[in-house]
Amino acid sequence: MTRSNGRTVRDLRRENRTAVLRRLYFDGPMSRFALGPATGLSSGSISNVVAELVAEGLVEEAGSVDSAGGRPRILLRVAPASGRMIGVDVGETRVRVELFDLTLTELARAERPLAPSAEGGERYEVGVVVDHIRDGIAEVLRTAEVPAERLLGVGIGVPGIVERTDADGAVVHGQTIGWDAVPLERLLREAVDLPPEVPYRIDNGAKTLGQAEMWFGAGRGASSAVVVLFGSGVGACVTTDPIGPGRALEWGHLKVSVRGRRCRCGAQGCLEAYAGAEALLARWREAGGRPPAGADEETALAALVAAAYPGDGATADPAAVAVLEETAEYLGAGFADLVNLFQPERILVGGWAGLLLGTRFLAAVEEHARAYALAYPAARVTMGMGLLGPEAVTVGAAILPLADFFARGGRREESGPVGEAPAWAETVRERAAR
Repeated sequence: MTRSNGRTVRDLRRENRTAVLRRLYFDGPMSRFALGPATGLSSGSISNVVAELVAEGLVEEAGSVDSAGGRPRILLRVAPASGRMIGVDVGETRVRVELFDLTLTELARAERPLAPSAEGGERYEVGVVVDHIRDGIAEVLRTAEVPAERLLGVGIGVPGIVERTDADGAVVHGQTIGWDAVPLERLLREAVDLPPEVPYRIDNGAKTLGQAEMWFGAGRGASSAVVVLFGSGVGACVTTDPIGPGRALEWGHLKVSVRGRRCRCGAQGCLEAYAGAEALLARWREAGGRPPAGADEETALAALVAAAYPGDGATADPAAVAVLEETAEYLGAGFADLVNLFQPERILVGGWAGLLLGTRFLAAVEEHARAYALAYPAARVTMGMGLLGPEAVTVGAAILPLADFFARGGRREESGPVGEAPAWAETVRERAAR
């Protein structure tokens, strides 16, 4: 049956289920009585939807509250055990794989270090990354004793631009790591032992970070925000919808110096060539700094921070201080561009390097940002640190299939081979009614 506005009865049922699931997820536990005004649905619709969701195991009772002059009202919540998601962070130093329940409580984790390929530089072999993801998925499912059939999907955050094609699914253009049109989704479907109906959701890592901070972190309650991912390089995600997906920005390749330093992308003068952790360490070495011999990037950056901000009254390393001060100004100019372009309510900093540099460094960045930005939007933006720590990208990656699941009203997807249009699964009740 199709209504005059083009929506079918099935569409309406899906939208009602989505409204109830989202409200319970973000604001629950709630009673049936409270769900009505919170979703705008009638009491009859609430009763029908809740009955379906409880019968399917997606919603469960969670205690009760007293009501004015009547029987206690039963509270409802999304059932944590009713689904599982995997989040993957393909970083530039490691691949992290985490398994979550429906409320994004971590159930298991696996990590695999990454090293530059035999070709040298910062190019990472696609086959190694695919193997790490495959092995990590197998490990977390085995550790938590979860059958693959329970998965709602696998979300993956990657560096670079993600294109979606009919033939190969998600294709990654990661110029800074030497990936040119890598058909990552097809390669994973060929390599990973998961049922074909388990969907893959692959997107930019800054976007997954932004999604996590908006749902559960420092972005909650904001109508608009820019979340900055500061790691080996820098990226950002801009969002104008507290629940909906944001938009990834290749902010690190904004030009801050004409004919400036050479960036990993091959161009000159990119913000990343001055402000990414890799570039920051290179500039410290050029200024006479001495990172620990043989140290990885995270250890070396920690040494730089310790040299610039020593404790116990020790003398700071002038080279480290100068590099951090200059980096703060470059980042401040980059923040000012974000303020002028998007006029966000908040700018938040995440990523392992951003978290390591911390609030003291952010204060210097903010001072420069406000000096470079237009006065009106600068006066209306707040700047702060993300709250979710180094696991934020994997949490955000797991949100990708979860958000799709909610948008389908809590129905699983039958994805089939890459390139085929997905079909929505039907409940047992719908099949029985045919």
